Amino acid sequence: MRFLRISSGATPVHRRDTFGHCCLAPPPPLYTLTRICSVEYIKCVESVFEIIAEPNRRAILSLLVSSELTVGEIGRQLRMPQPTVSKHLRVLREAGFVESTVDAQRRLYRLKPELLQEVDAWLAPFRQFWSAHVDALERHLDRMDQSTPTKRKTRRKR
Repeated sequence: MRFLRISSGATPVHRRDTFGHCCLAPPPPLYTLTRICSVEYIKCVESVFEIIAEPNRRAILSLLVSSELTVGEIGRQLRMPQPTVSKHLRVLREAGFVESTVDAQRRLYRLKPELLQEVDAWLAPFRQFWSAHVDALERHLDRMDQSTPTKRKTRRKR
């Protein structure tokens, strides 16, 4: 394994992350493993998961799967105050999960699937891993069922 030594006096740098957003990247750690994965990619995936880890944001995304909604409609369906919904929508919009359009005096929010598709692609190998293990467990349990003789329930006489 090869290590790359980076000077400790590194300063933050403006960069574009994997999803095209401008971000202030922290200085890299003193030692970095190379040829394993892109640190910037991992940081972006981490931030995506931090955003969708919040239950209210996941609930908002679930609502927006079926249709465009206003802040008020989202608030009514989730029983959340409008300022709270607006704050969550701002985070989701800045991260690239949703977009908004203006319709007269209303702002309609809709889901942008691209970022979720990237998360789905990142999760695919894990799904394959667990699918194979769950299938193996199912086969094992089937073999156990077949090899275990069924016991008859007998009534005890009193």
